Amino acid sequence: MSLSSEEKKKILKAIEEDREFRYTLMGLLGFREILDRITKLEERQQKLEERQQKLEERFQQLEERFAKLEERFARLEERQQRLEERFAQLEEKFARLEERQQKLEERQQRLEEEMRETRRVLFVISHRFGILSESSFREAMKYVIQEIFGVANVEKKSIYDDKGIVYGYPSVVDIDVLIHNKIHVLIEVKSRVSRADVYELHRIGRLYEEKYNVKPRLVIIGGFIDDKAWEIAEKLGVEIKPIFREKEVSQ
Repeated sequence: MSLSSEEKKKILKAIEEDREFRYTLMGLLGFREILDRITKLEERQQKLEERQQKLEERFQQLEERFAKLEERFARLEERQQRLEERFAQLEEKFARLEERQQKLEERQQRLEEEMRETRRVLFVISHRFGILSESSFREAMKYVIQEIFGVANVEKKSIYDDKGIVYGYPSVVDIDVLIHNKIHVLIEVKSRVSRADVYELHRIGRLYEEKYNVKPRLVIIGGFIDDKAWEIAEKLGVEIKPIFREKEVSQ
């Protein structure tokens, strides 16, 4: 069945002017379903755009928060750097103070050593010129014994020499004895040490060994020491401990 030109014109006019007719015709032709699908797609697209907009807003908020965090972190880094600089300055000051303290301690130690040395010299000179008695001199030298041996508890022994080993005839021999760590030390304290003093202590050592069956260590603590005394002491195994660091050359 074919339509005339007039009928076709009427149909086209109805499609253009009659909306209901147009939709009915489109529904018959399957356009309704397509339009519905397009409408749904448009609605979904709109929802997607809304979600996208929300995501963009949230992302912008996150960017703003991150920027604030970066600013706070930068401020914290600056504070940390300032603290480190102050700490470094304090360490430097403390190091300088420690260095000054060490120098002061060294100076004080030198002064104390010089004072001890001066006292020793004064004691020796006083004894040599009779200002200081023998007992007072020995008492004053206790701190030297303490310094040398670590202990100052010295016992005075009187030994009867019936064979005359020390002086060539029977006599009572007095000697200071220090027993430390099971070692017997015979100590003589002299303001001036001569060869005779070394020989005498060596003979006292022989007497002590014979009486007590113990070989003692022999030590002379002296102020002014003759060169010959050093030589004889080395040969006889007698130790000489200077009261102060000075060796007098004998004339």
